Amino acid sequence: MKQALFEITENKKIADNVFLMRLAGDTDAITRPGQFVNVKIGGLFLRRPISVCDSEPGLLTLIYKTVGGGTKRLSEMQPGEKADILTGLGNGYDVSLSGDTPLLVGGGVGVPPLYKLAKVLISQGKHVKVITGFNTAAEAFFTKEFRALGAEVFVATADGSEGIKGFVTDALSAAGEYGYFYACGPEPMLKALYRATKTSGQFSFEERMGCGFGACMGCSCRTVTGYKRICREGPVLCKEEILWR
Repeated sequence: MKQALFEITENKKIADNVFLMRLAGDTDAITRPGQFVNVKIGGLFLRRPISVCDSEPGLLTLIYKTVGGGTKRLSEMQPGEKADILTGLGNGYDVSLSGDTPLLVGGGVGVPPLYKLAKVLISQGKHVKVITGFNTAAEAFFTKEFRALGAEVFVATADGSEGIKGFVTDALSAAGEYGYFYACGPEPMLKALYRATKTSGQFSFEERMGCGFGACMGCSCRTVTGYKRICREGPVLCKEEILWR
């Protein structure tokens, strides 16, 4: 974990209530796709955890949804403003288990961390398939960006306004064969995916957090090997260790 000041270079709306923020700063502590950062927002006690969409030396990309007062304030920040951020949090995805044909599945704001993951896997010569799920076409984002990386992309919307009508599980048959999967999204989606998938995989969980680095124990969950902190030993858990609540 590393604490650093980042300068906002871009903060724009990319879909309904969804914003993309780019920042310049020290990204050395971000070592794996699937990690997250914790952003301090003026006037609020708790930081806000946000998945890393992409990072490279000196540059950080975040995508977040405005769901309350904190993220609304974040959406109002302007280029040139500084943000106090804890980086390098969470265990991230283990790409060594992907095999040659990994499937990436994301729902809503669970989509962003899959971008860096796809980028890494494609750079290793893997054939990557991506399923993204949204309520409507107005909420969809990053379809073109995934395709630009070289991924095969399938979009599902609950109302059928874009791509396959239904949920991410309804797009599994269209995606075809895969040897391993990675997922991120709301718990109901992950639970449905757990039942629908036939291979091993990794799930990244969204959880309310206090400190974000393992001190407060507020995000602990029970697994087959005992309790784990989503912010520290997670947010990524392997399929075989999950005990659903």
